[in-house]
Amino acid sequence: MTFRQNGQLDTSGVSGGGGGRRRGVAIGGGVGGIAIVLIALFLGVDPSQLGLTEGGTTDQGATTESAQQIQQHIDQCDLQQANADTTCRIVATTESLEDVWTAQLPQQVGVDWIQPHTNIFTGGIDTGCGAATSAVGPFYCPADNEVYLDPSFFDDVLVQQLGGSGDGASQMYVVAHEFGHHLQTMLGDIQRSQQDPAGPSSGAVRVELQADCYAGLWAHFATGTPAPGGELPLLESLTERDVDGIIQTAEAIGDDHIQRTGGARVDPSSWTHGSSEMRRQWFLTGYREGSVQACDTFSARL
Repeated sequence: MTFRQNGQLDTSGVSGGGGGRRRGVAIGGGVGGIAIVLIALFLGVDPSQLGLTEGGTTDQGATTESAQQIQQHIDQCDLQQANADTTCRIVATTESLEDVWTAQLPQQVGVDWIQPHTNIFTGGIDTGCGAATSAVGPFYCPADNEVYLDPSFFDDVLVQQLGGSGDGASQMYVVAHEFGHHLQTMLGDIQRSQQDPAGPSSGAVRVELQADCYAGLWAHFATGTPAPGGELPLLESLTERDVDGIIQTAEAIGDDHIQRTGGARVDPSSWTHGSSEMRRQWFLTGYREGSVQACDTFSARL
């Protein structure tokens, strides 16, 4: 997926570091760690005991310096850099997502899109869903309506540990998945993950698969939706290789693949995100159908 080399890039919806403090439950992007945090919070367990988050708040001195550096990076991003730089690619992807959902959501559902804020961080961060570290992977926090991403996740975890694709399209898919959780919050579906938190056909799995489907829907429209104030979309191409890379990544973050990679037996009763095949199937459903209605995982037989 290639961004146009000219045109404006609005960086105002993305910041480095920071975050709210109102306690909520985080919804994960697919690597498993944040799902454990979700279940721990739901059951009243301190996530810091799991070694995935830091108790209390993050070190504000270290966080401030890091946040300033990240913010400077964000502010300097343009569309040309978005084709080569992970942080700038995240920024540009959020704008493409805003373009698509601003156009499609009122048309398909009759609801106006409200853009979530995106927070790029390194190491650890204090959020409305608690203090989190990079170990949990990308996640969305409904309590503050923010998407949180550490750019190092894509290479260090997604590619090297899980075997996902390292291309830009795969990174965009992960961002689009987290925006899918925001859409679920807007439409009132996000809480289903807490009501039924584990199992191959659980509410948690259905929430994650729907977010995959919404990511596919974004990909369906991304190269045909004009950017504000222009006739051309931010993304100018989506190739078969891009789609193959996304599918490779969707399969890499399936619960069964993660369990095998970690040396554990495959245990469907513990699944929170769905199998590799499920994730592949629902991304492709959104991509091929381009319909919010087609993404009704809650009525589907899994």
